[in-house]
Amino acid sequence: MRMNPSTKSKKNGISAREKTYDDLKAKILSGHFIPGERLAEEHLAEELGVSRTPVREALHKLEQDGLIEPLESRGFCIPRDSPEEIEDLFELRTVLEGYTLRIICERITDEQIAMLEAIIEKAEDALRRKRIDEVFQWNTQFHDTLHSLVADKRRFHSLIVNMRKYVLRYRKDTLQYLGAAKRASDGHRQILLALKLKEPELCERVMRTHIRQSKEDALQTNREAI
Repeated sequence: MRMNPSTKSKKNGISAREKTYDDLKAKILSGHFIPGERLAEEHLAEELGVSRTPVREALHKLEQDGLIEPLESRGFCIPRDSPEEIEDLFELRTVLEGYTLRIICERITDEQIAMLEAIIEKAEDALRRKRIDEVFQWNTQFHDTLHSLVADKRRFHSLIVNMRKYVLRYRKDTLQYLGAAKRASDGHRQILLALKLKEPELCERVMRTHIRQSKEDALQTNREAI
């Protein structure tokens, strides 16, 4: 009996179809592909080291997720999000992450604050050297470290992590501009100060301001790309 290549073998309990889907989704959300870019099955299969069958199945699932859209001439591409979609996404993040920082403020330790400060210093050093890819990495690690402080709230933490995945590609684009990267760095300093002061309301307000500034930078980048 001939088996489907997308399901006949599994590594670590994950089928080729599932792994291909996860890999492509991660690439899309990290900004590996640019808006409007065509996704060709053959090239993706070669890049991921799999056959075209799991790639085809993964693309159809990604279409259902709303992460890619079909082309009239067959195939798929990365959609260009509308300003309204960007606005909605960041406003949701504003509420969620503002509340998250309020919770973190009430439980964070001095050691954890020192860890966040070390990350900020590394990001600032990368910014001075204009190493933008490093700035993006430290920026991401700063927020990931914050979110790890509520990892015991499993469903809540999962919601935050999934929300963050959808904005990472915007952050990668906007942080290519030194002005936006500097604003992000300054925002992290303000967040750190609010945490040191142990004031929950201030923490929530500062985080909301930080996310809204990120939203404005993302909207500006989106306008320039049109």
